[in-house]
Amino acid sequence: MAEVHIIGQIVGASHFPKHSLFCKWQIHYGNGWRLISGLKEGQTHVDNPQYDEKAYWSHPVDIHFATKGIQGWPKFHVQVYHLDHWGRSELYGYGFCHVPASAGTHIVDCVTWRPVGTLRDQIRQYFVGGGPQLKNIELAYCGYDRYRLQTETMGIVHMELGIILRHFDKFGVEFKFM
Repeated sequence: MAEVHIIGQIVGASHFPKHSLFCKWQIHYGNGWRLISGLKEGQTHVDNPQYDEKAYWSHPVDIHFATKGIQGWPKFHVQVYHLDHWGRSELYGYGFCHVPASAGTHIVDCVTWRPVGTLRDQIRQYFVGGGPQLKNIELAYCGYDRYRLQTETMGIVHMELGIILRHFDKFGVEFKFM
């Protein structure tokens, strides 16, 4: 079987409206893929930078897959949360990005968004906190019904990923570099 090894880190996040952020992440892949080793989900610590706009997590990622084809190529799904001074976590954004399909080191920026809701939801969010969240989390990375949602752009999650590909040539998959 062909193999894909993903080694790297979730570096941090930037351009969010408030500090004190943490990230929950998952990696999704097709039915033809098998997880050999590593975790397919995790959560970073909370970073509350005092003097910088960017939150730094440096959360390690080490995942090893086996596959017989490229259909269902892995993608990261992230959820960024803000932790307020009362200890409540508020959703700040959903996002997803595909794992790069070429070997080497890659810098990946995952743009996030969140549902806006009605005017009543926005007023409630301003005074009480919280806000609208997705009932079906698959909408964040599948896309079909997501385009009917009213959303707003949030910040960016930064990743550094090293990709190692093995035995793809034995299964007739060629990667051409330009």
